[in-house]
Amino acid sequence: MKKQKILVTGADGFIGSHLVERLIADGHKVRAFTYYNSFNSWGWLDTIDSETLKSAEIVQGDIRDSFFVENASEGMEMIFHLAALISIPYSYHSPESYIDTNIKGTLNILQSARKHKTGRVLITSTSEVYGTAKYVPIDEIHPRQGQSPYSASKIGADYLSDSFYRSFNIPLTIVRPFNTYGPRQSARAVIPTIITQLLSGSREIKLGSLHPTRDLVYVKDTVEGFVKISGCEKLIGEEVNIATNSEISVGNVADRLIRMINPEARIISDDIRKRPENSEVERLFGSDEKIKKFTGWKNKYTLEEGLKETISWLKIPENLKRYKSEIYNY
Repeated sequence: MKKQKILVTGADGFIGSHLVERLIADGHKVRAFTYYNSFNSWGWLDTIDSETLKSAEIVQGDIRDSFFVENASEGMEMIFHLAALISIPYSYHSPESYIDTNIKGTLNILQSARKHKTGRVLITSTSEVYGTAKYVPIDEIHPRQGQSPYSASKIGADYLSDSFYRSFNIPLTIVRPFNTYGPRQSARAVIPTIITQLLSGSREIKLGSLHPTRDLVYVKDTVEGFVKISGCEKLIGEEVNIATNSEISVGNVADRLIRMINPEARIISDDIRKRPENSEVERLFGSDEKIKKFTGWKNKYTLEEGLKETISWLKIPENLKRYKSEIYNY
C-alpha cells in the first residue's frame, strides 16, 4: 500500500490503537480520531510509545457529530472506520446509544467520504451480525441475525454502507473481524475477564455460559487483515471476514488459561453474565476463504502464542490496574 493520509476512527480503542501503531510504522500520515472527554484521555493511545505517537495527528470529537466528522475526514485519502459501541450486555440497557453511535456514526463517515471523494473507506463490521451459525464455516453470504441490539445496529450500519456503495459508488469494503483478542482489549470481553481475575489472585473465576464457541483472532493478525484488505481494489464493494476457520468453546479457553496461570482456580457460573437464551450466539466459526483468495492473508499466531502475549501484557502492573476484575463490566 502506497504511503497515504489516513483517518482512523476509534483510534483510542482496542483494535484501533494497534492499527494506528501499524500504519505509523508503515510510514503513513495518520489522523487518529479519539472520543472527546474532559480528562484529555486518548484511551489506549496513551500507552503507545510517545515518540511513535508524535508522528500522528490526534483529533478529539464524537462520531455522532456530523460537522466534526466532516472536518476530520477532509484531506484524507483513506478512512478506517472502527468507532463503535461494542458491549452486547450494555446494548440491552441502552439500545438508543447503539443506534446513534453505530448507525448514525457510520452514516456521518459515509456522507463525509462522499463529499470529500475519499479514495478508500473500510467499514468495520462484526461476526455478531451472523448470529448463531446456520452452517459452518460461516462465509460472507451467511444470513444476518440481529440477536442483540448491538448486532442489529451493526447489521444496519453494514446495509447502510452497502447502499452508499451501490447508490453513490463510494469505494468501500465492509471488514468483518471475528473474535479479536489481545493486549488492550476491553474488560467486557471474555479473555481479559478470565486473565485479570486469575492474575488478581482469585480462585473462583466468574463466567457466563461456557458452551458457546468462538473463532479467536489475535489482534496483530486482525490488523494485518485490515492492511491487506485496504490494498486490494478487488474487494471494493465487498464484505470480507477476518477469521481463522476454527472454533473453541468459552469453557475450553477458560480451562487453558487456568492451566497457564493458576491450575488451582475453578470456574463459577454467574447468571448475571449470561445472555438471554434467544440472544446468545451459540456458535461462531468463520470462513477465511475469501480473504485468503484475494489478499493471501492467513493468521500467523496460534491461540497458544496469542494467549501468552496477552497474559504477559496484563502481568505488567500498570496495565492490570486499569481493569477492575472484581466488578462485572457489562
